[in-house]
Amino acid sequence: MNLLIQASYFLAAVLFILGLKQMSSPVTARRGIQWAGAGMVLATLVTFMSHELTDNPQAMTNYILIIVAIAIGGGYAWVSGKKVAMTDMPQMIAMYNGMGGGAAATIAAVELLKAQGEVAAGQNTNALLGNVGLSAHPETIAQAMGIDITILAILGAIIGTIAFSGSIIAWAKLDGRLNTNKLLPQQQLINLVLAVVLIGFAVTVYFTNELMPILVFFALALVLGVFITVPVGGADMPVIISLFNALTGLAVGFEGYVLGNAAMIIAGTVVGSAGSLLTHLMAKAMNRSVSNVFFSGFGTNTAAAGQGDESGGSMKEVQAQDVGIMMAYASQVVIIPGYGMAVAQAQHKVWELTQLLTDKGVKVKFAIHPVAGRMPGHMNVLLAEAGVPYDLIYDMEDINSDFGNTTVTLVIGANDVVNPAAKKDPSSPLFGMPILNAEESENVIVIKRGRGTGFSGVENPLFLLDNTRMLFGDGQKAVNELIQAVKEL
Repeated sequence: MNLLIQASYFLAAVLFILGLKQMSSPVTARRGIQWAGAGMVLATLVTFMSHELTDNPQAMTNYILIIVAIAIGGGYAWVSGKKVAMTDMPQMIAMYNGMGGGAAATIAAVELLKAQGEVAAGQNTNALLGNVGLSAHPETIAQAMGIDITILAILGAIIGTIAFSGSIIAWAKLDGRLNTNKLLPQQQLINLVLAVVLIGFAVTVYFTNELMPILVFFALALVLGVFITVPVGGADMPVIISLFNALTGLAVGFEGYVLGNAAMIIAGTVVGSAGSLLTHLMAKAMNRSVSNVFFSGFGTNTAAAGQGDESGGSMKEVQAQDVGIMMAYASQVVIIPGYGMAVAQAQHKVWELTQLLTDKGVKVKFAIHPVAGRMPGHMNVLLAEAGVPYDLIYDMEDINSDFGNTTVTLVIGANDVVNPAAKKDPSSPLFGMPILNAEESENVIVIKRGRGTGFSGVENPLFLLDNTRMLFGDGQKAVNELIQAVKEL
């Protein structure tokens, strides 16, 4: 039976890896999700046959509890997944990341508390027998669990708990329930002190035989996750979500070793490594380090201070009718979507406009920046939902050289990813970040709800250039007006 269980775990791990590989392309992503889902179902069903459950005197009670938990969690996920709007997808991803980290931390807590209980029981037995000094019973958690298992349980607890509380804060910020990016006085020093104290309690847990240090240890990890995430600005949210995903995978892998579960070890390692690579690539796309994302306070009231307009220019408004004429007679139009398109749910209208322009002989392309939106691949998901063919969607490095040959670039709800200050202004927080070269187009049309700076709080000189015109209004309404203007020609 054990051989069958281990073989099934291995097959589940293979399905996880193949599924992740399939998810690397939009064409095969759906199939990849199905394969990974099949692996998870297999791993879950095989777990019911493990001897830890079948040989337990309370096996039936445990089976009932597991089935109830799966029904509640799976049922909620099924219903919420069906109902969630594409604009709320980043929040859902952040929440699910947090649940994975929380589950790993809970496993660590159960194992640590169980070991602490064994130590306490042994001490009581020793006291009754009067042989405290001669006892072979473990006197610390490390002795009860073993050195390697204790270390990995503690590391998984730290990482999983931070990923849990940090992801909940990310969800609250993305969902508009927590509207602050403010730095506390000496924020980074506070975080450093918290981290040092947390490490101190981690060492204490290793050598302890008491309950209180364990409780304080988990409380500190929760607080640290909150404190390091609250100051992170909205522009950095894709990187943070990706990093928490990597941390969750790493925590699951550690706790898989604690439980002796091969499927958890392999799945956690794969998710952790893939998430780490994605985090690195996204930070690189912003020309920043991951530590800078966490510790610079970019997008906070402090970082954005003093970013005023020094160009002396002004925004020039345009009407949808004029833009419609301009686009209908263009040789090439490049559309740059941002989070504003997601908020306005304008992706279907954008695809309708694209079809109209294509019918008139206009070449239309979509340009996607790696960190556009509020999660990795956010814009790709929205465009795919609207039915935009994959061959019309170009990554930044593939299309940047093409803007010089573009008649009209339509920017809808994007800000930082087209900000030329990233190339020209050393005082800008964005300086050094690769951007889409929209300003090189013959004409730039920016659909924007107002004259504000956007989510990051950084001014964008693109909006003041001579070849830029502003089409103010809700994204869906503005694109619908463009559609009507093109239809009338």
